[in-house]
Amino acid sequence: MLPLPDWRAARLAALSAPDGWLNLVARIDLAPGRHRVGAAQEVRLPSGPELLGTLDLGQTGASFARPGEDPRPFQPVPDGFPQLRVDPFLLEIHSVDGTPALRVRDLTRHPTVTLRHFPDAPDWTIRATWDSLAPEVTEITMKDGSTAAATVTHRATFQHQGKTVILTPTHWKSGKPMFVFRDATAGETYPACRFLFGEDATDRGITLDFNRAISPPCAFTDFAVCPLPPPGNILPFRIEAGELAP
Repeated sequence: MLPLPDWRAARLAALSAPDGWLNLVARIDLAPGRHRVGAAQEVRLPSGPELLGTLDLGQTGASFARPGEDPRPFQPVPDGFPQLRVDPFLLEIHSVDGTPALRVRDLTRHPTVTLRHFPDAPDWTIRATWDSLAPEVTEITMKDGSTAAATVTHRATFQHQGKTVILTPTHWKSGKPMFVFRDATAGETYPACRFLFGEDATDRGITLDFNRAISPPCAFTDFAVCPLPPPGNILPFRIEAGELAP
């Protein structure tokens, strides 16, 4: 793992990147078919030209054509959703449980954010047991009230104040399990949840470094759709480590 200061610098850089969360300006539900996109079109953008171009959305992918130009396909992104740069925007086809939407990032915007943290807490770097489970599909509630399916395959277990704590990861990113959790610091931390990525997972255990617990994308933009914690990941005690609410 990167040293914590370097990890935090990389985290801030990712938030501020062209495909980060700070320049997201729209999320527009889509149906399959052909759509005119622009500031004065059926798929209405908050800025830019009256007609940016035409979006074709099919079962096997999406493409976009500016006026007078040939269509260009959206390109796959590792651990992400298909994207295409159409200046001054970065367009993305975002799907939740098979329902597509167009996410729009304004590349002319360069907002900044200050990240605040609890003091570093070495005791909140925990080596937990890491047990595999028979795969089970479960329903996850999203912050906007919708639901999405997630497949549960593992759980992490550790002891805290003499009690057994079990956390279940519901998502994976870059091969790492992602835990969506909430603890008794909610309000000081982002109220809905925080995310934590497990490290060094083997059959001998998994590292849970709560100093690297982060606010979810919906803490930075109204155009993100974030999962809420499953019931077992809502913890009655305080974890005074990681990011505070931005």
